Amino acid sequence: MDCSGRVISKSFGRMTGGSEHYIVIEPPADLDLTEQLACLEQRYDETRQELCLPAGGAVFRRLFVSDAMNQAPLLRHSRFAEDEDNSPVALSIIQQPPLSGTKLSLLAYHVSGALDLSKRRLTPRHVVVEKNGLAYLWTTGLCPGSDERQVPVTQQTRRLFDTLIDELDGLGGTLHNNCVRTWIYVKDIDVFYKDMVTSRSEVFLEQGLSAETHFIASTGIEGACAHRFDIVTMDAYSILGLAPQQVSYLNDFDHLCPTKDYNVTFERGTRIAYADRAHLFISGTASIDRSGQIVHPGNVLRQFDHALDNVEALLRAGSAGLSELMHLIVYLRDPTDHPRIKTALSERLPGVPAIIVQGPVCRPEWLVEVEGIAIADNEDPTLSSF
Repeated sequence: MDCSGRVISKSFGRMTGGSEHYIVIEPPADLDLTEQLACLEQRYDETRQELCLPAGGAVFRRLFVSDAMNQAPLLRHSRFAEDEDNSPVALSIIQQPPLSGTKLSLLAYHVSGALDLSKRRLTPRHVVVEKNGLAYLWTTGLCPGSDERQVPVTQQTRRLFDTLIDELDGLGGTLHNNCVRTWIYVKDIDVFYKDMVTSRSEVFLEQGLSAETHFIASTGIEGACAHRFDIVTMDAYSILGLAPQQVSYLNDFDHLCPTKDYNVTFERGTRIAYADRAHLFISGTASIDRSGQIVHPGNVLRQFDHALDNVEALLRAGSAGLSELMHLIVYLRDPTDHPRIKTALSERLPGVPAIIVQGPVCRPEWLVEVEGIAIADNEDPTLSSF
């Protein structure tokens, strides 16, 4: 069995905080699900060995799949749900078909060289990673879990946020102070996105999140979990123990307008600063101008370029650039656009671990959206180490 596929990784390392690694793997497309999974596991093991990644350092894995209802039961019991030392890993399984033609693709995040790193599973949906006095809460696969009846989208959204809020409260945190990033997946987004936004705005207002304080970096995109009647699914990343001066929000009003201008509540990007590095979380970003209007309607290549220009502007606001991107996810409304976007991506961002998936954006006229995480050098010994 040919297990060649595609593997690309990128690492960032410093003496004090250890190294971080992002890995993207796509198996060969001409295999069945079990064969693709076996190849994915094989190439993942080989990549870990090449990067000298120790057992216990796997933090987060997201599997992009073509048919979650049929594939998730097998994947939940695969080796991706735990690390080599049987320690927990935050596993996200989301139906967003990889446009390489495979049934599944992997995005993995590892930390190495951190002697004090520990992991524990709080619930099936929550894994906390402790390191250098901070607690990193990874929340994956929050969904109502209903296979019998459909709950209104507004109620589904509130239920997910209430679950996250309760978990943070148990750790001594709040949504306002500690949630850094969310990924919200909405089935049939052209129909249900507005209801999700309405409910999220109500939750945020109750939690003290507003245009006068701040929102949360986020992607709201089409996707699905494995439950038939669930419309909304959420992943989230929160940090307990951060000092206020470690957090800032990324904007460039010469390129993009505030999100409140078109009645949505998320930050364009969030920067978390540490003594030796900064993490920059770039929200889902499309081809939009500083007036909130869609740029280059109908032209996916020009929209893609403009979206990357916007990402570059946000990164620049956080003293970083496209070269610091550690991974990129590209969401396409129309899968037939994949060949051209794949070529454009390889020309503009060679060497960046990237996955292109089918994921319609919240406005039908947006043909493409991108998101990513960058890590840049930072020198501030007054801050805690990563």
